Order: sequence, then structure tokens, then C-alpha cells
Amino acid sequence: MAKRDLKGHFLAEVVRLWPVARGSLSYVRKPCIRPNCPACARGDKHPSWILSFYDKGKQRCLYVPQKLVATLRQAIANGRKVEQLLSECGAGLVYENRARRKARSSKREG
Repeated sequence: MAKRDLKGHFLAEVVRLWPVARGSLSYVRKPCIRPNCPACARGDKHPSWILSFYDKGKQRCLYVPQKLVATLRQAIANGRKVEQLLSECGAGLVYENRARRKARSSKREG
């Protein structure tokens, strides 16, 4: 695949895969901040979703509203596919370079 084709393929795939995200989504149960919550008093904790990710080398966590969970799950799966594409592009650049060098050397010999 030519360099332009490699770049075009990568960009088209990223657009097709949008939305993308990196991180992990966790379902947790936590006590709330209300002082006299009956559920927390019984030992029941409140369910919630948390997104864990790295920002400038530090692990961060964000609360995720229930209505965003499905979209975020898909975005994380898409993000993993983008990471795979990045790996393929790196190898593609090496193979492309080898093919160009081989073509140049065969022109010199011919």
C-alpha cells in the first residue's frame, strides 16, 4: 500500500470508527454524600459508572451518566481498533520503505 493510500486508509477508518476513547469503564457501588441517606444507612451503596483513563501520566476517574454508558463502551472498543490501526501503519511504513529501496536497486541493476 502506497504512503498516501496508508494515510488515506487510516484517516477513513478513524472517521468511520468515531467516537473513539481510551480508558476503561467500571461499574461500582459507592456511598453517597447525603448525611442521612437510608440506603447508605442500611449498607446499600449507590450504583454508578466510572471511566478510568490517563491524563498527562496521571490516572484520572470520571463519573459517567447512565445514558452515556453505551456510547462510551463503543468509543472504547473503537479506540482499541484505532490503536491496532496505528500498529499496522507503523509496519506498513517499514514495508513500504523496503519496497521502494528494492525498486530503486532493481532499476540500477537493469
